[in-house]
Amino acid sequence: MGQNLTTRSQDYSKWYHELVVRADLAENSAVRGCMIIKPYGYAIWERMQAELDQMFKDSGHSNAYFPLFVPKSLFEAEEKNAEGFAKECAIVTHYRLENDPDRKGKLRVDPKAKLEEELIVRPTSEAIIWSTYKNWIQSYRDLPILLNQWANVVRWEMRTRLFLRTAEFLWQEGHTAHATKEEAIEETMQMNEIYAKFVEDFMGIPVIQGTKTESERFAGAVETYCIEALMQDGKALQAGTAHFLGQNFAKAFDVKFANKEGKLEHVWATSWGVSTRLMGALIMTHSDDKGLVLPPNLAPFQVVIVPIFKGEEQRKLVVDHATKIYDSLHAVGIRVKLDDRDTHTPGYKFNDYELKGVPIRLGIGPKDIEKGSVELARRDDLTKSFISQDKLEIHIKELLKEIQNNLFDKALQHRDQHITSCDSYEDFKKVLESKGGFIAAHWDGTTETEMKIKQETKATIRCIPLDFDKENGTCIYSGKPSVQRVLFAKAY
Repeated sequence: MGQNLTTRSQDYSKWYHELVVRADLAENSAVRGCMIIKPYGYAIWERMQAELDQMFKDSGHSNAYFPLFVPKSLFEAEEKNAEGFAKECAIVTHYRLENDPDRKGKLRVDPKAKLEEELIVRPTSEAIIWSTYKNWIQSYRDLPILLNQWANVVRWEMRTRLFLRTAEFLWQEGHTAHATKEEAIEETMQMNEIYAKFVEDFMGIPVIQGTKTESERFAGAVETYCIEALMQDGKALQAGTAHFLGQNFAKAFDVKFANKEGKLEHVWATSWGVSTRLMGALIMTHSDDKGLVLPPNLAPFQVVIVPIFKGEEQRKLVVDHATKIYDSLHAVGIRVKLDDRDTHTPGYKFNDYELKGVPIRLGIGPKDIEKGSVELARRDDLTKSFISQDKLEIHIKELLKEIQNNLFDKALQHRDQHITSCDSYEDFKKVLESKGGFIAAHWDGTTETEMKIKQETKATIRCIPLDFDKENGTCIYSGKPSVQRVLFAKAY
């Protein structure tokens, strides 16, 4: 399997990159800042997609698809949104290449093929979608519109890291239209709750729900709700956002509806999304110095069976028996893989599946068949035991639940141990450097103070938690009055 991974304590960033590449999740591509998601990594993303997609549909949403290209004039219609994404935009200016007469076999942009209007490669789809909604909405009977799309977007990032920040990434983006403000706010909060439930129940990652400060809000939003998670290195990661857009986009694109009284009103809007950044969160929350650790609910295969044999006679005996175990596990809905390759040793396979984070590994050889048992190795705690083949299906089903819960509990304990209350700026800075994690501190509510703290410490306000009680205090930086603690952290 080659040399060991760099350990997390040696270099967390290097450990992360090595793990992503060596666990066959993704790699850098020939296009600067873009990544290739390899089959194993994409299989995990497909599991995420499937679960989220069902949650969206269960809450009344349908999938649609909108164009990759956005005419510049449409993109500019909502000023704050345009300004917010302007520096990350990729722009199409020409539509054809031609042979370069000065360099044989080379191509150049055909200067005669300049587009009449430049096209933005979507960094987000509000503009193209709301220009479409204008044609779809005339009456309150046309509302609500509850749509989602699975797509790719381009944000021309200069500093990239696999899954966490790339020039092109995969995501889903929901875009809904409503007759009332209350309904739109309810939708926004519902989607944030769905994200929280998915990340906790399937990814095994505890999150804190809250709202963003004005400076951290989505460009063009009235309010941004979010879920924030804490990684092993003490940095926060924004795992998902849901935006109450008010009537900003409806006004920008003149999207009105006739209410029940026949009066014209602007429509109320939301948008919400999560991306392949969740893959980064999954890796950094649970994995260890030996490799990936996957929660069973998202693992492409939850169990791998490795036959152990010498010679063709043993091979047939063991593989036939392993196949029966495979069939029995598969029949009860367990995602299982039988690796009966004779091109790799059992030791190689054990290391490979440990690196790839498969929750349970079963080893079986001739002696195990005689004893009616299998060797079972757990990836979460690296323990091994011999289990009777009787009722193996029931045992493994229960064990998968236990592993899922164990991973969540371990992450929750780490998160809770790294939430620190600070009442002075000096303590704030000390905790930030020595311990990291979330810091609950009073803030005076001004962008000026928020920016000064960010400039001096690189810590940002991750969210104003929804479940924090109101509490009178004084801002750690300005000494001005404050009514609630907020969560600061350094973040990805």
